[in-house]
Amino acid sequence: MFGSPNRGASSYAKVGLETSVVAASPHKLIVMLFDGALVAVLTGLMHMKSGNIPEKGKAISKAIQIIDNGLRASLDKTAGGQIAENLDALYEYMSARLLAANLKNDIEIMVEIQGLLTELRETWNAIGAAPAVNPASGTAPNRTSNLVSA
Repeated sequence: MFGSPNRGASSYAKVGLETSVVAASPHKLIVMLFDGALVAVLTGLMHMKSGNIPEKGKAISKAIQIIDNGLRASLDKTAGGQIAENLDALYEYMSARLLAANLKNDIEIMVEIQGLLTELRETWNAIGAAPAVNPASGTAPNRTSNLVSA
């Protein structure tokens, strides 16, 4: 009469995610995209190792979609300049590598992309944790130790 408990939990999780997205800052939205891409890559890797080809393909396709339609699409190449151009090329590379991993069942490629996404996410978080530049002095406190410690 009321549906399965799993369906109810799934609905609550969806509402929680939607609420998080609505309330998130632009910086947090990018972190969420990295998180989603990482989960998809790890899920694809798990299915690749277990031989579940259909689910592997779905997970890798989801990772590619997040990278292409989320991370790449959010780049502002005008404001971001060379950094945005470099990120665009890196995202394109990751999508192509994920496609190759899917076709070849290549675990090493999946691990490579997992590492790249993890490093980018950590860097993005470090940038978000850094205080804004003080307009009066034109400087920010030295946060190099936080950027290097990862």
